[in-house]
Amino acid sequence: ARGIAQKCLSSSVCEPTLPSPREHSRQKKAKVASSCSRAGTSHHHQNQLTGSPPPTSAPAISAAGRQAALDRQVAPPPPPSVSVLRHPTHHQHLASPQLINQLGSKQSNRGLLCSLPASSSPDPAPPPPRCTARRTPAMRWKLNNSAYKRVPSREAAMDYDLETPVKANDGGDSAPSWRRSLPHVCVATLTSFLFGYHSGVVNEPLESISTDLGFSGNTLAEGLVVSICLGGAFIGCLFSGSVADGIGRRRGFQLSALPMILGAAVSALTNSMEGMLFGRFLVGTGMGLGPPIASLYITEVSPPAVRGTYGSFVQIATCLGIIVSLLIGTPVKDIDRWWRVCFWVAAIPATLLALLMEFCAESPQWLYKCGRTSEAEMQFEKLLGPLHVKSAMAELSRTERGDDGESVKYSELFHGRHFNVVFIGTTLFALQQLSGINSVFYFSSTVFRSVGVPSNLANICMGVSNLSGSIVAMLLMDKLGRKVLLSGSFLAMAFSMGLQAIGANRHIGSASVYLSVGGILMFVLSFSLGAGPVPGLLLPEIFPNKIRAKAVALCMSVHWFFNFFVSLLFLRLLEQLGPQLLYTIFSSFCVIAAIFVRRNVVETKGKTLQEIEEFDTTLIG
Repeated sequence: ARGIAQKCLSSSVCEPTLPSPREHSRQKKAKVASSCSRAGTSHHHQNQLTGSPPPTSAPAISAAGRQAALDRQVAPPPPPSVSVLRHPTHHQHLASPQLINQLGSKQSNRGLLCSLPASSSPDPAPPPPRCTARRTPAMRWKLNNSAYKRVPSREAAMDYDLETPVKANDGGDSAPSWRRSLPHVCVATLTSFLFGYHSGVVNEPLESISTDLGFSGNTLAEGLVVSICLGGAFIGCLFSGSVADGIGRRRGFQLSALPMILGAAVSALTNSMEGMLFGRFLVGTGMGLGPPIASLYITEVSPPAVRGTYGSFVQIATCLGIIVSLLIGTPVKDIDRWWRVCFWVAAIPATLLALLMEFCAESPQWLYKCGRTSEAEMQFEKLLGPLHVKSAMAELSRTERGDDGESVKYSELFHGRHFNVVFIGTTLFALQQLSGINSVFYFSSTVFRSVGVPSNLANICMGVSNLSGSIVAMLLMDKLGRKVLLSGSFLAMAFSMGLQAIGANRHIGSASVYLSVGGILMFVLSFSLGAGPVPGLLLPEIFPNKIRAKAVALCMSVHWFFNFFVSLLFLRLLEQLGPQLLYTIFSSFCVIAAIFVRRNVVETKGKTLQEIEEFDTTLIG
């Protein structure tokens, strides 16, 4: 028995093994022989060991047998022990008190723990103890890939067969691979590429378009060709939440690609201003419908460790779209009707978006919200890998357990427990546009020409500055965090706009040129570091899954609303207020935005959507 106990102590958990039939027979014969040898030495010992009365006659015992019996009489009693049984009917083995402590702290649900009373004197053997299976009340063991993890019994009772991965097969901490979700994210960013392309496609060809379609010199018509996309984007954005919740993220992408294909074709084939306006309006509806769905999709399919990096892809794709539109529009002054080619080129990425989305994964959050649990598990396996399916579903079920499953109306976002977080999102987008960023994008050529810088060089410099800042933001998003980049970006934008206000003073001589140009380039760079990419990533993260689609659509609608009015009123305010006062107002809004971010925005770096939602209950509760 002491040998078995020492063997158990040398291992982490006592796993007794039953003796083979041959060993059992040998032990039984040895026990009978030992009892016979002790019978002649002491009747008292015979009563203790066999429980039967002493025999009337005892066989002759050798001197060696007598000495062995005397040694057994003076030996100390065995220590208190317990019996560890795999089943009540199996043979029982003895263990030391140290083993009792180990078994008390590492009790497995596969074993049974039975205690035997300690005995300091050789009394008659008590009856076999009655074994009862017990589990520790606070913890239970779960098995997954040869790794164990303690979980609360309350959660175990609610989901008894849930497996929680602790370590990968290689023995180290595991994280979902970013390679699985990267192709899906890249396809989704085609929407942002199209947004940037259509934003800049009419900048260079506008003069040729107005000449060919017969409205040359009509500034109102030229302004409508540029800005009617914003009206269509506002309308498309209002319906993006209902579309994303109604038909899913994938079908929403394909639906947004349809008006962009049709609008590009109509714009390329038209021979009238009305046809151009109609085509641009169709393109605008797709531009308003696609980006909110892209923000939702990228947030929901990205692993937490790289979600910030993937969110920066949206801003990078937008910059690439603007740069490509400027490059394709370069020959427009040398080749007749080249502007039609520019619109035909826009149909290519829209067609690719509609086709490639057929092979992409659907959002698991949307599938789970619709009650399609098995399909959600399949999409998690495609996006995260088979080792992380159960844990991802566990987090999703934990946050959705108290959800009633009913859809949220837009009116519910303006009051009740969701108002606080929706107010943060809408205010963030409003301050982003009130910083004057789109007025700089739309009218930078005018500002550069006023200080003697060619517009082509200005557009190239702004594109490079915007793209460079977006790449840096992608590298820092999951290291510094969203809040640091956002607040620092607004402060740098305030400083840059202050430089433009100083440069607007023509009395300082040639320094005004450097201050104006440097201020604009630094403003665009600062915007692309945080204020550009972060809001589109942050808002889908902080919104609960129940309201995410409609809340993002509402915030994007606020974005388009302020974008339209700032762009519409910029030139008139510039004439009436002057550049110094107007740029000072923009700088003040940037400072207000930085203060708002520091006081209201929460950090979401490295957290899962379910952890953020649980944390945000303090804001929306």
